[in-house]
Formats: sequence, structure tokens, C-alpha cells
Amino acid sequence: MSKTRLIPKGEKEHPGLSSDIQLKVVIVSTNISTKFGGEAILPWHYFRFLRKRGVQAWLVSHERTRSELMALLPNETDRMLFVPDRPAQRWLHKMSRRLPQRIARMTFGFLIDLHTSVMQRGIVRGLVRTHGITVVHEPIPVSPKLPSLMYGIGAPVVIGPLNGGMSYPPGFYTSEGSLERWLIRAGRIASHVVNFFLRGKRNAAILLVANERTRLALPYGVTGEIIELSENGVDLSIFERAETVSIESRMHPRFAFVGRLVDWKGVDMLLEATARALQDKDLELHIVGDGPMRCKLEAQAASLKLGARVVFHGFVSQKHCAKLLLDCDALVLPSLYECGGAVVLEAMAMGLPVIATKWGGPADYLDETTGILIEPRERGRFIDDLAVAIVKLAGSRELAHQLGESGRARVAIEFDWEKKIDRILSIYARAQQLKPQRQVIRRTGVFESQFV
Repeated sequence: MSKTRLIPKGEKEHPGLSSDIQLKVVIVSTNISTKFGGEAILPWHYFRFLRKRGVQAWLVSHERTRSELMALLPNETDRMLFVPDRPAQRWLHKMSRRLPQRIARMTFGFLIDLHTSVMQRGIVRGLVRTHGITVVHEPIPVSPKLPSLMYGIGAPVVIGPLNGGMSYPPGFYTSEGSLERWLIRAGRIASHVVNFFLRGKRNAAILLVANERTRLALPYGVTGEIIELSENGVDLSIFERAETVSIESRMHPRFAFVGRLVDWKGVDMLLEATARALQDKDLELHIVGDGPMRCKLEAQAASLKLGARVVFHGFVSQKHCAKLLLDCDALVLPSLYECGGAVVLEAMAMGLPVIATKWGGPADYLDETTGILIEPRERGRFIDDLAVAIVKLAGSRELAHQLGESGRARVAIEFDWEKKIDRILSIYARAQQLKPQRQVIRRTGVFESQFV
């Protein structure tokens, strides 16, 4: 048997590949929304860009986002199908609020998604029979451990890009409580058993992974081809810098944070770093996003006497976010548990330098030519390093411009959603041609050929 390999980002895995079969795609995800934040927006991008290209595509999601999605694309409502919101799901969601967010996702969140996936599986099988679907794509959840029910549906399945296999940095090991830490470890071990019975990922024609870390976190017994593809992309029609904007006329340099206000995003440390940076430079921090920690963070900003130097904007649309970034000088993302980091790419696309934690997704996108990566050492030193980086960019518009231009060029080449759709179409064509055989992944990194 011949050998296969992990195909890195940016490399064309099947140049010139064509298919005699008309492409018909179903995008299926438990959550699809432009408002939920995080990964929920990914399946939406796939669907709308596919329809923009004229591809025959359908969307299967949950009832909770029906009105939003139909309002976004009113001419595509006949291609959107939704599973109803059952009382059991609402009760599970209510119970999940009593647990830490990561534990809630792995327990009650898993049960909610499982309930939704069972109903979605029936809808997808019906679409395959009725419309002759040739590929089913399940972009989220992006966790490599969570199981998929998209198997035995009559069409090849593409899952991902997956992104995960993360833990907190060693310097922040105590950020997780001991109970939370052990529950997460137990859940990751149990996931291999769950994936053995709910075998969507083990049977998928193609699994997309964002990086090597994620490949190593895949369930045992995967039989499909593994291709590397970035989880995130940038819609350059939204996140595009206006050349007429002049930042030299501002009184103070402006820094931005964009993301959910949850503990692992490190906004509390950013506020402390901002207070220290203000001792050397006059600047502003704009916090874009909402979440359970907002009240606590607003109180912290008040206690640090940051006043008008810190502005909380709350949740805003992508277009509004782009306008806010347009009037900023840099993005700061001090997250300790960021598998992806789409906001990093969006800021880079607008010519902003980025200060981020050298851990997880941001470290995949940034280097010394596009921003400043902060080593996630212990809390006090991390805050000091954040403050130094903020002062450094606030004091040199020339450096900020240089880093921003380099990042902007990289995004245009590697992370444009239009180019990502080019590649996903090639992957769909590949999936249509594959005939799976029995195969088991070897953890040494060597893969046996799994297709004839």
C-alpha cells in the first residue's frame, strides 16, 4: 500500500482535479450565526460564499437562528432547514449555566448538540435522497474530540477544519481549578470511546485540521484522508482598510480588544497592562464584545481609575467592528486559550499590528514581521510584557505601520475567504472521488493509504 501524508496549508493537494459529478453540498452545523461569536460564523461563510459562486448548496442548522439567517439571505430561504428547539434542549441549556463554561460545553453542551445532531442527521439523509447531494460538510464544532453523527447518510462527508488539542500555558496552569482540570482530562479520554460508537469522524471521507496539534488530538481509528487547512479566513470586502483614513490627526493612539468577555481571554490582565502603559504614554483602549465578565471588567476598569481611557462597546456586527478597527492603531489579544483567533486575521487585513499571546492560534498567524507575541509566563511578568509592547507601539507609528503592512499582505495571500473557497471546492471534488477502506491512524505520524 502506498503512503499518504498530511498536506500543509497553502499547498494544492490535487491540482487540476475535476469531477464529472455535479457538485451539490449540504452545510450542517448545530449552531450557525453571525451573532454568537467564535466558530458559529464559519458555516455561514461557507454557505454564503458557495451560493455566491453558484454552487448548489443547502444549510441545516437549529431553529434558534432561523430569523437571523433568513434575514441575512432572504433569497436563499428555500435552501435553509432547521431542527426545532425542544423542551429537553432548553432544560439542558438552563442547567449548563451552573457550571464553568468549558465543563458546561463538554457535558450539557455535548448532550444538547447530540440531541440536535440526531434530528439534523434525518434532515440531511432526506436531502441526499431528494436532491442527490454529493458532499456533506460539517465545519463545526471545531473540537477534534467531539463526535459527529454525520455517517451512513448516503454521501461522502467532509468535517472541519478542526482546531483544538489545547491546554493552558504552563505559566497559567492554576487558571483551571483542579476539579475542572481533571474533568477535562477525563472527558478527553472518554471521547475516544464516544467516537468509537458515534463514528462520524472515524468514517468521514476527509478530515480537515488547522495544525499538527489538532491532528494529534483526533480520535483513534480515523479512516479518512487528513488535509491541513486554516480554520479561519477573512472577508476582505468587510475588513478592508480605507486609504483615506489618517491616524496622525488623533490625540492618542488607540488599541482594541475584540472578543467574548470570558476569563480565558485575559482582558483583566489587559486592563492592568493598560493602566501601567498609561504611566508612559497617553492612549485609549476600546473593548469590543460582550460576555459574562463584562460587569466585573467594567468594575475593574473603574477601580484602576482608567476612566475615559477605556471604552466598552459591547457586541457589534462585523461591519461595525470593521469601522471601529479602522479608527484604531493596533489590536491586543492576550488570550490564554485561543485555538483560532479570527480577530487577529481581521485586524491584520486592515493593516493593524497585533499584540497577542504566543500560544495557540495567534502564534500560527503572527511572527515578528506582523506583530508582537508575548510569552505566556506567570501572570505578573505577562502583564509587564503586555504593557511594554503597548508602550512600544504607542511610541512608534512607523513600527506600527511597518508591522501592519506586512500583516495585511500576508492575509491577502493566505487567508482571503475567496481563496479559501477555491481550496474547499477542490477538497469537495476530492471527497466525491474517494472510496474508503478500513484503516487506523498510527500515532507515530505515519499514515497508511486509505483509498483505492
